[in-house]
Amino acid sequence: MAVLLSGCLTPLPRPLPPQNPLPGPQSSGPLAPNPPTLSGPAPNAPPPRENHLSPATRSLVTQAHTLMSRGDLDGASSTLDRALRIEPNSPLLWIELGRLRLAEGDAHQAEGCGRKGLALASGDRGTRSQAGRLLADALRAQRRNQEAIEIERQPFMR
Repeated sequence: MAVLLSGCLTPLPRPLPPQNPLPGPQSSGPLAPNPPTLSGPAPNAPPPRENHLSPATRSLVTQAHTLMSRGDLDGASSTLDRALRIEPNSPLLWIELGRLRLAEGDAHQAEGCGRKGLALASGDRGTRSQAGRLLADALRAQRRNQEAIEIERQPFMR
């Protein structure tokens, strides 16, 4: 019995020494802060991000559109839920679900989807604009017109 228990007493591997994940101000690593510019993005700045759907989720969105066109909103909702399980951080899917919720007459859920899509769409002006349009439509459906106007005045909506 002692021989069996001695196997359980093997020492655990020692943890690695802590590493500094944030380089100091003198660092030129990828996490170094960029100085602000007044004339626009730096010449070597990364291009604006564009959101895309994977082939699997694109297929599910197409299927959801077909179901919606046939009036099967429950089927379309289930299909978009499946797509969101595959890509939960896709702002495009949240916008699709929000449009469906508006079609179902659930403006409160549509508003939540629009806000989620807007939060996830950072860096992609086109997707932010789509999410903003959904959000403004959802607010108008709730008769919150002034809030909708404020959303439409945001720079990403132009």
